[in-house]
Amino acid sequence: MDTARKILVLGASGLIGRYIRDDLRARGFQTIGVARKFSAGQAMNALDLEVPIMAMNTAALAGLLREQAVDVVVNCLGVLQDGPGSDSRAVHRDFVERLLQAIKQSGRAVRLVHISIPGAAGEDHTAFSVTKREAERLIAASGIRYAILRPGFVIAPSAYGGSAMVRALAALPFQLSMADASVPFQPVAIEDISATIAWLAERDDRDSVANSASWDLMQKQPVTLGEVIAAFRRAFGTEKSLRIAVPAFLLNLGVMLADLVSWLGWTPPMRSTAIAELRRGVTGDPSEWMAATGMIPRTIAETLGRHPATIQDKWFARLYLVKALVIASLVVFWIVSGFIALFVSYDAAAGILRSHAFPPSLVAPVTVLTSLIDMATGVLIAFRRTAAFGLVWGILASLGYMAGAAILTPDLWIEPLGALVRTGPAIVLMLVALMTLDNR
Repeated sequence: MDTARKILVLGASGLIGRYIRDDLRARGFQTIGVARKFSAGQAMNALDLEVPIMAMNTAALAGLLREQAVDVVVNCLGVLQDGPGSDSRAVHRDFVERLLQAIKQSGRAVRLVHISIPGAAGEDHTAFSVTKREAERLIAASGIRYAILRPGFVIAPSAYGGSAMVRALAALPFQLSMADASVPFQPVAIEDISATIAWLAERDDRDSVANSASWDLMQKQPVTLGEVIAAFRRAFGTEKSLRIAVPAFLLNLGVMLADLVSWLGWTPPMRSTAIAELRRGVTGDPSEWMAATGMIPRTIAETLGRHPATIQDKWFARLYLVKALVIASLVVFWIVSGFIALFVSYDAAAGILRSHAFPPSLVAPVTVLTSLIDMATGVLIAFRRTAAFGLVWGILASLGYMAGAAILTPDLWIEPLGALVRTGPAIVLMLVALMTLDNR
């Protein structure tokens, strides 16, 4: 086995890229993981690079390939939907165009392995799929050595985006409509993707099969989305639990809300592009890939059997959708409570302080200040970039309210509606949100 080739994995912090980076290293390849940012939990090897890869021009990319003496480039970069900081055309098409020119200018015999999506060009109706297909055409016409891999629904030990959503649907008592459940949805084990890349990396530069490959990677047996979810239910032990049908209008409403919150920096998995791609289905013909490599793809039953569900898997799947509900409820709680105290029931809010012998000169300033603090906390939590700070601030503000009341108005602790007593569970809920805030 030739493991002397040096491999550059672009997008090594993502679901597919991270696994491929680690697996290729375990196989003995010199593998450089490249990402804009690795999370704290993604241990970096000395070879890994944190660089603003999307901002690099052709010359900078060519210099990177020469400097690292790269033989194979694996492009795992991708975004699901346009939004703040996400431009599908820039990531899928424009970057690939620069990368192809950089490979030509690098002076090295680089083989490009490009991760794309299954499906026919005539079925592309979203910016995500259209730009993915444009990149494929650029690669095929470039004249360089290439392999375009089109994985089906990827099953990996970790989960993110659509794969996390499928796990959540399996763990929670929700049932998709018959139309959605019957969509073809052929899966692929991430081990098979990585094994294919390793096979390609070992091929000689003159190997015509590996120099112009275009393969669908997925299990050969046809399967539907409903059957994939059922397989996860068996793994989680939830196949006999009660099912609640999700009405189409409720799903569509959730998609609209998800698109809106994406402009706040969040990346919910069930946005309009995800639903459109899901309803198109995931299907293809892996026979050419199987014939070329001799691989027999794992079925979903075999894949899940190799990685039995742990209690961590079950907790993650159950909390995945609940996390969004927790964040949303905290945003509403803080903003609405502050708004009501300041604009709707100001006299009543101020009256509570007056009735508990609060210094009269401080009643108005404290009522206004605490109301503004509440609304500001909700706004901070609403934006993904400031959510962690907002949650910590909310916990500190709540503790401050409790301590201040204990000193200045201790009788508020025994008032009939228990306003201060309820602050304790709110703090716990903010701690839960803070602990589950990470996506990767």
